[in-house]
Amino acid sequence: MTKDWMAIYSELKDFLNTKDPKRTFNFRGIDAEKFAKLRDDLREQFVEFIIGSEIQIANEWVNTLKQAFREVEKTLGMRGELLPKEFKSFIEEPKRHLMKKIVFYLYDLLRDKISLDEFIKTAGSAVRTSLKTNLRSIYQSWVYVTLLSLLGEKGGSVIYPELRYIILGRSGRQKTGWIPPNLVLYFSSKGCLSFFLEAPRPIGWEDSTDLRKIWTLYTALRPDILVYGGRILNIVQLNSNPPIKRPHVIIECKELEDWYKRGREVRGPFAKPLSVEEWRSKWITGLWDGLADILGVTRSDVVKEVKKRKALRLKDIQIVTLYYTLYKPDSMYLVSRARVPKEVKAYLRARGLKVYDDVGFNKNKLRSLANELYKIAKRSKEDYELLEIDSGAIELVNELETTLSRHGIKLSRRRIIKKILEFALKNKDKLIMDILNEMYSKNI
Repeated sequence: MTKDWMAIYSELKDFLNTKDPKRTFNFRGIDAEKFAKLRDDLREQFVEFIIGSEIQIANEWVNTLKQAFREVEKTLGMRGELLPKEFKSFIEEPKRHLMKKIVFYLYDLLRDKISLDEFIKTAGSAVRTSLKTNLRSIYQSWVYVTLLSLLGEKGGSVIYPELRYIILGRSGRQKTGWIPPNLVLYFSSKGCLSFFLEAPRPIGWEDSTDLRKIWTLYTALRPDILVYGGRILNIVQLNSNPPIKRPHVIIECKELEDWYKRGREVRGPFAKPLSVEEWRSKWITGLWDGLADILGVTRSDVVKEVKKRKALRLKDIQIVTLYYTLYKPDSMYLVSRARVPKEVKAYLRARGLKVYDDVGFNKNKLRSLANELYKIAKRSKEDYELLEIDSGAIELVNELETTLSRHGIKLSRRRIIKKILEFALKNKDKLIMDILNEMYSKNI
């Protein structure tokens, strides 16, 4: 029978009182093995005590996401996924990841730095917060990669990143002063779609002048997924309101059954005292207007509350509405894993949002949303498609390039290929006959 964590804690205390009364934790041999086992058993049982059967739910969600990864890899020909460090650790082994979250609290408890009640409160909170955060990331990631799979089925191919990895994190990606996409899909018949996950984030800066310019990105609110029609490689627009290129589509993902009852403090824009210039900025002014609109109060009331608390507590249903009011996308979609009450859907729809609810992990329930995204794909002058050609074709291009050069004609390889295609179209009848003759001769 498995011991509960309190029994293991009692055994561990007795062991330490005998073997390590000064709490150096410097063991050797059998004592080191026994300490490690008692410590890890305690952590494992404590995690199960805090979250119970939810660990099984976490395992199921992880397996579902891994299956979605395999599907998108196959559909889009991707090599794999690049995940944020914390999320990667959770995906690899959920319980082990949660056990890591209480290591320092446990050592503080064993050194009598904190009481048993404090340990239960702080370590328990760390476990619950990590679980909640990672389950949210799982569902958002599932929605994202499932939409990519569906768009891949419609002919989409990845042109960015060229390394062909699905990138789910943004760590370190904005040091150059840009906010690049997570992925760009190309459709030969339509053009491109560019995807940005939780994108409005700080960019690289060198001095205080730069910092003042990009301060608005420190305070920006972050929708889950931004989608742009076209090949968009940077969305920073510091002089606009808000400080990014206006998205064509916002997608917000909700994994909790009662998400619309939840609330949280919006602290980002108000975390630090604002200078006169920042209070007057277009970005802050737009934020006040958006908040006042969704709360049904005057802007002055919002400003007074924020000045007093440097934060504002909003319900999630108000926050998603604020995203729509502030970023002004052409369309905004909310994807809810669970069913959403009629009155909540009516509230959101009245404010311009479109709701996909009771989605669960059912790929088919996202098909219509994928179709909506496909409609906004478009091409621009700088769009291109990567074509795979074999070594024989490359040699032919090289030979033609050399021949042109001998006649004093210097063209880029891109222009040479374009000229070849234009010539082929002008002489398409002869080209068709040559191809048919070649096919006929092979069949004989």
